[in-house]
Amino acid sequence: MDDKITIIEGPSPTFELIPDIWVHGLVEGSLQAEVVATRLRTFDGGELVDRCQRAWRKQQTIYLEYRTSDGLPDEVPIVAARNHHAEEGEVLLLWVRFPDDSIEIGIDYADDDDFLSDEDDWDLDDF
Repeated sequence: MDDKITIIEGPSPTFELIPDIWVHGLVEGSLQAEVVATRLRTFDGGELVDRCQRAWRKQQTIYLEYRTSDGLPDEVPIVAARNHHAEEGEVLLLWVRFPDDSIEIGIDYADDDDFLSDEDDWDLDDF
């Protein structure tokens, strides 16, 4: 199916709120929604980004299909995608739209040194 990117194996994706203001421009509309991002390892990130772009050119929605931490199937619309080549392989960066009422915020108490590490920086200039 070209209307979905499916996570076949591995843990449930971790979704992160993005503090940058530009992400709000991705979900203009009548419904309240929050844009969050996730990073996924992939073998063919370029093709997955191309698949998203083809759907958007046709003004169609493409979804990220995954299993929740409870093992239940779920899907969310993808609003932006980017492929990044890292030392450990290709990483697909996806920005997805969640309705405001479905977001639960979890707080991770990391060590002070790890709190704002380079890995957690979502500055697009780094990619």
